[in-house]
Amino acid sequence: MSRFSDLVSKPARDMAGYSPVPFPKPATADAESPLVKLDSNENPFGPSPLAIEAMQSATTAASSYPDDDCSELRRRLSLRHTVPLEQVLVTAGSTEMLSLLCHTMLAPGMNAVTSELSFVVYGMAAHAAGAELIRTPMRNDGEGFDVDAILAAINDNTRLVFLANPNNPTGTLIDAAAVDAFLAKVPDHVVVVLDEAYYEFALYFAKLRQFEYSRSLEHLRRGAGVVILRTFSKAHGLAGLRIGYGLGPAELLAYCARMRNTFSVSSVAESAALAALDDHNHIERTVSNNASQAEVLMEGLTKLGYRVVTTWANFLYCDLRQDAFGLSARLRNEGISVRSLGAWGAPTSIRVTIGTPEQNELLLTAVRKIASLSESP
Repeated sequence: MSRFSDLVSKPARDMAGYSPVPFPKPATADAESPLVKLDSNENPFGPSPLAIEAMQSATTAASSYPDDDCSELRRRLSLRHTVPLEQVLVTAGSTEMLSLLCHTMLAPGMNAVTSELSFVVYGMAAHAAGAELIRTPMRNDGEGFDVDAILAAINDNTRLVFLANPNNPTGTLIDAAAVDAFLAKVPDHVVVVLDEAYYEFALYFAKLRQFEYSRSLEHLRRGAGVVILRTFSKAHGLAGLRIGYGLGPAELLAYCARMRNTFSVSSVAESAALAALDDHNHIERTVSNNASQAEVLMEGLTKLGYRVVTTWANFLYCDLRQDAFGLSARLRNEGISVRSLGAWGAPTSIRVTIGTPEQNELLLTAVRKIASLSESP
């Protein structure tokens, strides 16, 4: 037995850590060839120019501690979403909000419920609090959540339900009416976390498809036991700064705030987020490119015989009907990184971030090359 194995907590001993995609150069790339990263759902256009300018300006005050309450950003978000200030909590990415909720609501003997093939951090956050995460089966092999199965899994020890909407990594969505019906059946002792990290992309798709996506804020305003997660990592392109927020019942968020690390959100991150909120052109460019290029990638991958699920986010879930790790390794040697989903329980599937037209063409060219080599005698 190692020195610390009997000294650390059981969650720390039992948990597996998160394994992000590494950053080595692909085998065939020269020193000048950057890796095309289509593995982490990042904004291919980067941050807003306004956010970059705000970051540069904020660095001049980097010797001072940040505003621990992110007062100005909370005020702006309160106005934007038409909710009281005390119903807004800014955190170091929406993942910190998940951790705060789990440490506030869960303990050994308790559980949270979600679907299989959903965001891996749910399990990490629940287990770190010493609780269990119950995962229910999806409908039709990754085609969407089975909300009836989630409801059936809730018991007296359940405190949280996680609904990623759209879901990562499948890109699927629960429509507003289905969420309404689901929330009406959730018992009072359970808080439902509506994870809307990909909100801007889903909203744009919903307008194109004449579809009603989300009424999450209406549920919050009428006093429902929901917490809405949003982030600046995706459409706003600020993933490296780690800033997001939760919208929820004031009393619950006050308890969560007690659990938060002091000064967890930097002044640079808050300044960038404030500027990003105002750059509507950057968001429009991002979501419109995403919608048009989703069609390009879906058509190209489908023609190769892969099953691609219609997305509501900024990535595609693609069942290759073969070993996904092997294909992702070969793509990496071609200079392109995608996410194989074996750790999610989908060993034949990959998740592909929707990039720029140039990045997507590089991906399709590489996949066609690999497919043709596989077919060669």
